Amino acid sequence: MYSCLPLTQSQSYLFAGLTNTVYPGAVHSRFEHSLGVYHLAGEVAYRLRAQQDPDFPVEDFDIKTVKLAGLLHDIGHGPFSHTFERQFLPRFLSGAPWSHEDMSISMIDYIVDKHHIDIEPECLKKAKSPTEKQFLYDIVANGRNGVDVDKFDYLVRDSRACGVGCGFMFPRLMGSMRVLGDEICYRAKDYLTVYKLFSTRAEMHRTVYTHAKVKGIELMAVDALSKANESLGIADAVQNPGEFWKLDDTILKRIEVDERPELKEARDLVLRIRRRDIYQFCNEFAVPKEKLDHFNDVTPQDIICSQKSSDVTLKEEDIAVSTVQIDLTRGSSNPLESVKFFQDHDSTDKFTIPVEHISHLIPAVCQDKIVRVYAKKPELVEAVSQAFENFQMTTYGVKGILATPEKKRNGKRLFPY
Repeated sequence: MYSCLPLTQSQSYLFAGLTNTVYPGAVHSRFEHSLGVYHLAGEVAYRLRAQQDPDFPVEDFDIKTVKLAGLLHDIGHGPFSHTFERQFLPRFLSGAPWSHEDMSISMIDYIVDKHHIDIEPECLKKAKSPTEKQFLYDIVANGRNGVDVDKFDYLVRDSRACGVGCGFMFPRLMGSMRVLGDEICYRAKDYLTVYKLFSTRAEMHRTVYTHAKVKGIELMAVDALSKANESLGIADAVQNPGEFWKLDDTILKRIEVDERPELKEARDLVLRIRRRDIYQFCNEFAVPKEKLDHFNDVTPQDIICSQKSSDVTLKEEDIAVSTVQIDLTRGSSNPLESVKFFQDHDSTDKFTIPVEHISHLIPAVCQDKIVRVYAKKPELVEAVSQAFENFQMTTYGVKGILATPEKKRNGKRLFPY
């Protein structure tokens, strides 16, 4: 099965596919991550087999299937990871939403047929969709509570590459997990270790994946892809695995070196990214917790309508808005409410643990929503910043404190790079 992996080798792994523009060490690929998940999935499956009831065995075929699922779980991702799926594609696809999970299944079928790979049909079938032994499928991507080896790998790998440190230690969970009632459960005394998984993920999103400058560069990349879409047929490729696998992070280089006049706008945006002439961050605010359930996305038009007196008249194309959601994997819900625990290794009962029985330091609200506004041209930073502050005061009665420094407001760059 390794013959399929080079298809994704030049695709970045990180949740934000352009993170390496801010964290230069983050140049690891989805290929490396896939191998890591493949290895950890096998390790967990072997450990569970050693602990399992003989009447409900984990067989060699099951372990092979789990490892295969780990190896191929992300093969359906497009260039720049979730940025492509969540920001670029919605501009061009109508109807049913496209997902990298569905494309992964299509890609597996395509690879097997195209390269005549000899693999048991039953193994492929089980790797793609669960039929029995649900706990085996939770090893790689746990839809029940979010505790899975996919996170084990990328949190440690990304933290190390970005130099931010990682307090989560997955070997402790791997060493004690058990299957009770077809569900992977954890020792009650490891409750805070499980919480650390979710809190580490949230912290990585806050400090790395959704870094303000990373998001600004992402917005530029999405604009460049959008302007090049008609000429290069980027969005059309997602309907055909035979074309989709050709899309990777080199798409920006393709735009940069293509001299066709119709690609000039896209090419200019890519060159701006190369020269570090990026969209300028103006300000941000965190949506009040009482407004989270009924929040409406902020648009450039909202900002324009809040502009008062100014030397320039802003237009929608002058402004970019990014809404960032940071949570513990389950939106506003606490994923710990879905994690099952056991008392000790002689226990046969599983149960949930109310958070207040463990700690009062674990937050009651499990979601942040942050709105950031960018000026697409340096000379417009002052006008956009002021309009956004007016919008915040009108809407929420307060304004964000992370405003653009005065030097940048006047169109000057603090640093030459």
